Amino acid sequence: MSYQQYRPNSFSVLPLVVKNLLIINGLFFLATLVFQSQFNIDLSDTLGLHYPLAEQFRPWQLVSYMFMHANFMHLFFNMFALWMFGNTLENLWGSKRFLIYYMITGIGAGVIQLIVTYFRLSSLSSQISLNELNLIATQGYEFLQEGKYFINPAAQEMNVMLNTATIGASGAVFGILLAFGMLFPNTMLYIYFAIPIKAKWFVILYGAAELFSGIANSSGDNVAHFAHLGGMLFGFILIKYWQKRSKRFY
Repeated sequence: MSYQQYRPNSFSVLPLVVKNLLIINGLFFLATLVFQSQFNIDLSDTLGLHYPLAEQFRPWQLVSYMFMHANFMHLFFNMFALWMFGNTLENLWGSKRFLIYYMITGIGAGVIQLIVTYFRLSSLSSQISLNELNLIATQGYEFLQEGKYFINPAAQEMNVMLNTATIGASGAVFGILLAFGMLFPNTMLYIYFAIPIKAKWFVILYGAAELFSGIANSSGDNVAHFAHLGGMLFGFILIKYWQKRSKRFY
C-alpha cells in the first residue's frame, strides 16, 4: 500500500499536537506582552535565536525561537497555516511523528538561518574597519536598543544581523507546507479564498519566491527567507528518509 492510498481510521479537526502547539504559541505571545509592559523585559530578545557570536546567544534558543512572534498578525498567520495543513498531516502520521517532524523542521530552519548569517557576516567583514568591528562587539547591542546607527551601511547591517533575534514558527510551518504539497500534490488550494491552485504548484511557487527574496536581500526586509527554505529542506530530507525506511508511509 502506498502512502497516497493510506487513510487514518478517524479524522480530528483539532488533533492533540496541533491543539497544544496553538495553545503554547498563544501563551508565549501573551507572556511577551505581559513581561514587556509590566517588567520591561523583552522575551523575544531573550528567547529569540541569536547568532552564536552574539552575547545574547544561548543554545536552547534553537527551540525557543519557534514559539515567539513579533505581533498578533505574525502569530495569527503562522497558527492558521499550522492548523490548516498540520491537522491533515497529524491525522495521517499520528501525533508522535508529526511532533518530531515539526520540531526537526523548526530547528533545521534555525540552523540554516545561522549558516546563511555566517556567510553574510564573512562577506561584510571585509567592508568594515577594525574600529567599527570593536564598536559592534562592545556597543552594538546598545546601539540597536537606543536607536543609533553606524555611518557605514555594512557595519550597520552587521550590527543588525549580530544583535537582532530571529523569531517565529514560520520555518516549521514551511516544513508542514512542504509535506502537504508532497503528500497531497493535487489537492486544490484557494489563494485569497478565490484563486485555485494545486498544492504542489503552490509549494513550488512559494519556495521559489522565498529563494528569490532571500538572494535579493533587499534593504529593510526583515523576513528570514532562508529559515523558511531551511524548514522546507529539512522537511524534504525527513520525508524521503521515512519513505525509504518503510514501504508504507506513516
